[in-house]
Amino acid sequence: MIKGTRDGLTLRLDDQCGFDELLQELEEKLSMNGVDEDEPMIRVSVQLGKRFVTEEQKDQISDVIRDKQKLVVERIESEVITKQEALEWKEHTQLTPIVRTIRSGQVVHVKGDLLLIGDVNPGGQVTATGNIFVLGKLRGIAHSGVDGAADTVIAASYMQPNQLRISDQVSRSPDYESEGVYMECGYIDENEGKIRMDTIQQVMKKRPDLVSLERRMLNG
Repeated sequence: MIKGTRDGLTLRLDDQCGFDELLQELEEKLSMNGVDEDEPMIRVSVQLGKRFVTEEQKDQISDVIRDKQKLVVERIESEVITKQEALEWKEHTQLTPIVRTIRSGQVVHVKGDLLLIGDVNPGGQVTATGNIFVLGKLRGIAHSGVDGAADTVIAASYMQPNQLRISDQVSRSPDYESEGVYMECGYIDENEGKIRMDTIQQVMKKRPDLVSLERRMLNG
């Protein structure tokens, strides 16, 4: 099925027929819906449904579409992923609980979200590809989204860090003496692109997906 949108064309491909049959039908459909030479380039989004395709098969689909002038393949999406991709997704979305104090010189790194029940002392460091939640004093260094996830957050029961890092953004400790704050959360403001501090309740309004942490804690 071919559907026109404000962003271009969306091609929803049959996920029940054979792949060769799919290519043939796709070529026929595109030929019937010819594009005028005077029209600007049209972006095409391909939705595969529950069909898994290899990189070579993706190239074949793209070649059929690109044969039609003025059509540019923007993305090819499938609802199916490989076992390895599923394991990597699970690894990067899981919650790792740790009960200990991170002392000066110690570094703890996890894939996914980190739940630290304990303190991060000055000179200590915790990093995670996901969010960081410290049920204790954060007085060292915390770096969330180390792989580039700018929508991650850092929350602590007592926030007085030497440094906060979220993705590639850095927020250093103030030059003046600070008593720290209780139950604060650091996040990247989408409008300013800088790390901001707010209560966890306010941040959860901006990052509603954080409620999944509670579900994982209850289920795991």
